[in-house]
Amino acid sequence: MTAEGNSRLRIRFAKTGRIRFISHRDLARVWERALRRAELPLAYSQGYSPHPKLSFGLALATGYESAAEYLDVEVEGELELDGIARRLGEHLPDGVDVVGVVPVAAGEPSLQEAVTSCTWQVELPGVERHWLEAVVSDLLARPEIPIRRNRKGTEIDADLRPGIRRLRVEGTPSGTQMTAELSTGPSGARPEELIRAVGDGLSPSLVRRTHQWIERDGDRREPIPANAPPAPHAEERAS
Repeated sequence: MTAEGNSRLRIRFAKTGRIRFISHRDLARVWERALRRAELPLAYSQGYSPHPKLSFGLALATGYESAAEYLDVEVEGELELDGIARRLGEHLPDGVDVVGVVPVAAGEPSLQEAVTSCTWQVELPGVERHWLEAVVSDLLARPEIPIRRNRKGTEIDADLRPGIRRLRVEGTPSGTQMTAELSTGPSGARPEELIRAVGDGLSPSLVRRTHQWIERDGDRREPIPANAPPAPHAEERAS
């Protein structure tokens, strides 16, 4: 919920290159600074130490890349969206690029609540494709895939199989790549768990989130479409 007279914006951005090694907390600081420097009329919390009302989507593990990260920002009043992506891009570091900005309807659930699955690419250089295809086929045929998870300092038994919605193997110039759609939430699956299930010795060169998905009443969509026009600043960096 937003305060009366305020509105909420949803920003899709990419996090690629060396900046993938900064933590989620440091990334939040990067965004707070960029939003202030872009002179957006941010809404602030009440109390002794007010802070901008920001809400990130599902946290991305340090070291992972993403083409589909999201941030909700509460602002005072209604804003004209034209130019916001460009203004933000001027104050963001290399590797953080705004893909799209849209308004969020009143009553729309948070990204943490709404996103039900994510699509991931796992690059595995030097891994033979036929071997990986056989291992993946075996995993998908199993009724369950037992794993151990740490929950608040306690090791528990869990089943990875229900969290794997889709999984395929593709060839790349340097080896192979797994593309997986994994459910979110406590009973979902994480890329590092899938990698361990495939083989303890595997060392991916890159793990990249490409999509986050919302499913509601039989409809499947992204919070902001992947084909949204890129921010002008992102185009300049790529040229």
